Amino acid sequence: MTGKTPKGKLIVENDIEKNREEGNWNRVIELADILIKPKPPLHSFLVGEAKLETYLEQNPPIEKNIEKAKTGLIECKNHLLEAITEQGDKCGVALDGHLLLGKIQYTLGDFEGALKHFTEADLQGLTEKTLAPRSIRIISESFAIKGLCLEKVPPQAESKFGHKEWLEQIKRCYELASDLGILYLQQQDKLHVSNSIITSSAVSHSSSHRQNHLGVLIETAILRVPMFLFENGKMLEAVMFYRNILSAVEANGAHIIRPTLCRQLAELLIRGATGLSYTPPLDNKKAIMSPWKPNKYTGINIFCPRNEFEEIILLLLISEAMAARNAVLSQSSEFKEARLRALTNAIAVYDLLTVVLVRWRQFALLQESFDRAMKFSSDENHIWIQHALCLEAAGQYSRAFSMMKEVIRLAKDQTRPKLIAARIAYQRLNKIDEGLHLSKESLECETQNPNNLLSRCYLYIGIGALCKASSLRAKSSRDSFNTLAHESFTKCRQLDSGDHLVEYYLGLHAAFRCQISLAVSHAKNALNLFPEHLPSLHLMILLLTAQKQMKEASELLDSALQDYPDNIWLHFLKIHLELNLQNTETALVIAKRMLSVWKTCSNYQSSSDHSDNRLLRLQEFSDRESNSLHAPHSSTVAKVEQAMSEVAASSINSSLRRSISSSHSSWTVQHKIWLLLAEIYLMQDQISSATSCLQEAINIFPLSHHIMYMKGRIQEHKNEFIEAKQSYQNAVSINPCHIKSLQRLGLMYHYLNNQRLAEKILRYAAKLDPWSSETWYNLGTVLESVGEAQSATDCLATALHAETISPIMPYNTIPITFE
Repeated sequence: MTGKTPKGKLIVENDIEKNREEGNWNRVIELADILIKPKPPLHSFLVGEAKLETYLEQNPPIEKNIEKAKTGLIECKNHLLEAITEQGDKCGVALDGHLLLGKIQYTLGDFEGALKHFTEADLQGLTEKTLAPRSIRIISESFAIKGLCLEKVPPQAESKFGHKEWLEQIKRCYELASDLGILYLQQQDKLHVSNSIITSSAVSHSSSHRQNHLGVLIETAILRVPMFLFENGKMLEAVMFYRNILSAVEANGAHIIRPTLCRQLAELLIRGATGLSYTPPLDNKKAIMSPWKPNKYTGINIFCPRNEFEEIILLLLISEAMAARNAVLSQSSEFKEARLRALTNAIAVYDLLTVVLVRWRQFALLQESFDRAMKFSSDENHIWIQHALCLEAAGQYSRAFSMMKEVIRLAKDQTRPKLIAARIAYQRLNKIDEGLHLSKESLECETQNPNNLLSRCYLYIGIGALCKASSLRAKSSRDSFNTLAHESFTKCRQLDSGDHLVEYYLGLHAAFRCQISLAVSHAKNALNLFPEHLPSLHLMILLLTAQKQMKEASELLDSALQDYPDNIWLHFLKIHLELNLQNTETALVIAKRMLSVWKTCSNYQSSSDHSDNRLLRLQEFSDRESNSLHAPHSSTVAKVEQAMSEVAASSINSSLRRSISSSHSSWTVQHKIWLLLAEIYLMQDQISSATSCLQEAINIFPLSHHIMYMKGRIQEHKNEFIEAKQSYQNAVSINPCHIKSLQRLGLMYHYLNNQRLAEKILRYAAKLDPWSSETWYNLGTVLESVGEAQSATDCLATALHAETISPIMPYNTIPITFE
């Protein structure tokens, strides 16, 4: 036999070591039989080790397997006890024998017995030197077991180690186990590369991966270290441990645990780190070098986070990439458990990404992550709804609505997705009919499967009915939806009398029907329930102006501006109030301040990755018309205007056109401010300044109906009635329901002595908005000029009545709100 010669013996020993490294334990036992006579302790050790590892592959050393281990490890234990004799010490296997016996005692639940074997082996005093991969694994598992046992067996009062030393010893054991475990995997990768170069044998290739994993003991130790440190108030050390493990060169076998470590470190930083206590990661060049330390990533181009936010986002993006890589795409039933486990880990990462990126308004980055998640979460309702909300926050309302419909399909018995979809339809897409249908579906769903959302269902139905009533011209249909709105709001109020939104909408509904006293009562109730509710404050200010209590309205508006100093709509309201009081200079100062705020916010946004809250409020105002309770086609008009303006803006430089196209909402705000400035200058007879402001607005959206209207106002001011008429006609051709353009167009026909056409235009305007005093006054003037005295008198009387109950700005300028 080959074992009879020294050369053959060396070959056998090399084969044994090779198979030990590869975890081929059956082959180890076969080869060990060759050494029975010459070295019995070595044979006992090899057989005991092989049988132990074979057993633990099938029965991991966990608590539920303790009873089974008491019978299953008897033979292993006997073999290893023979290896720790004096002869075993001479053969060099006694130390490893004690370490493996410690492992057996831990598997049996005898923690004190395990610690005794580690003491016999002097585990804590081992010299840090270069070791073979199998020895590295044995020592790594031994430190992991010792740390776990020390936690199970706290020191006695008479122990020479105090509590602090005990904690330090546990920490040291866990850290060494973690470092050696990662180092072992790195060594295994090197061996695999070497084997691949030496031989192309399929058997050799596959066997080299059998032990290419950390195992339950080392994984437990790695996951336990930061928790142990955190429990003992050492959060900074826990963070440093995570960084130490994650900065190690990635090896096969570590990919299972790395996503968990990345996510846990991100969670720890989110929960505990602040700008004052945060310490950036250290350069790996400064790390302590040791043969027991794993290799670290090094290089001059390695990114190092400068603050906790960069590190958190980096960790979560890495976690997301690994979650997507580890996703199980197969829908086969045999992979169901693995698929659910991977999906659960991915959902945890996406939830954290949502929390962090939404706070920093990085919706585009979050959307990209959710787009990648779609490939492995086709039926996961949670991911779909998060994605839909992200799209809505990013301004992609149509995609958000479509995705929310898919959520409804996946969760037919849930009320909340239907309500969210209805809100998007009402607030963002002006799809009133679809929103009302979804709201009614949510009511049916809530009735069958109660989720404590019944009052919300009635509220959403009421909002949809109120929007629908405002968009209809036929009185019978309008009255029908008004009745539905009132009934729905009333039921909602009965279900939840403490809801300020119900009181607000009841007040708004009463205001639309010119029931001013009732509207004031509901608005006061809403403000009593929520004094800082901005739409209720807005409504109350308009109601006070309708009652001609201008002083009270001004005081309430000033108070609201103290709470919301950067709210663009309150400034617009303030300007109109000042113009109503003929304080044009004050109005001009406020308008210029608004323009300054817009420029400051826009410059900040262009130079920073984070959005300014003031700019967000500006953007909320930009869609005021499309979000209001009137203008059924205003959303379409806005889209047509934008498209026409982009085509017509050939005189604008390309960079400005791209800027306008990329942030439509922000530029819409500036467009409105310039037009308001033009109107103020016109009231001061400063035509040149008004024209300059109009030109600035034209540079943004050349073909807006607001542009045409203001151009007509300037021409009218210069008594150019024919040109003004053409401008008003252009405005009406873009937006047939623009009341101001219809009012001025009718007046131009009157000035140009075309009274019947003027009457027709003004009657159409009165049909659209029967509560506009200016429309009735202009109509009365036209009728008087053609000799219809009685009709003119009726119109003027209607104008006078409308004036006594009309606010300084229409109620329909208040946006739909769900807050």
